[in-house]
Amino acid sequence: MSDSLSKIIRTTADVMFLFITVFGFYIVLHGHLTPGGGFQGGAVIATGFILLIVAYKLEDFLGWFQKKTFQSCEMSGLILFIGTALAAIPLGYLFFMNFLNGTGGLFGQAVPFGINSGFLNTAGTIPIMNIAVGIEVLGGLSIIILYMTSGIRSHEEGE
Repeated sequence: MSDSLSKIIRTTADVMFLFITVFGFYIVLHGHLTPGGGFQGGAVIATGFILLIVAYKLEDFLGWFQKKTFQSCEMSGLILFIGTALAAIPLGYLFFMNFLNGTGGLFGQAVPFGINSGFLNTAGTIPIMNIAVGIEVLGGLSIIILYMTSGIRSHEEGE
């Protein structure tokens, strides 16, 4: 990766980064209602970061985001996923039991009988799992791309 691209491409990448990340978060948060979910949304969000790597120099990107940031994302997504799965055990449920479904609150409204009256937060732990997977995939794919671009750069400098 030599120099950064033109100012027009960098400005377009900055604008598109916003739309790509918002769309990725939409996919993650609505994964229990529509096609998509944590993996697909995390991959879309990681694509926004990849766009910034392509539009700017790798050193500029690493000045904004460090590799440890993405490693922390990957680790926290894994901890949230496993922690949510283990939270059902003290309640007497099985591992990965959807213990929030029908309990009220943010994720556990009971599904009304008959025609859907507009309640969207009836999935229990599934949105939490989607968020955890999205965070983990965002961190994992970004780390993979950072290591690949670092390897390409070191290979180009060696020749």
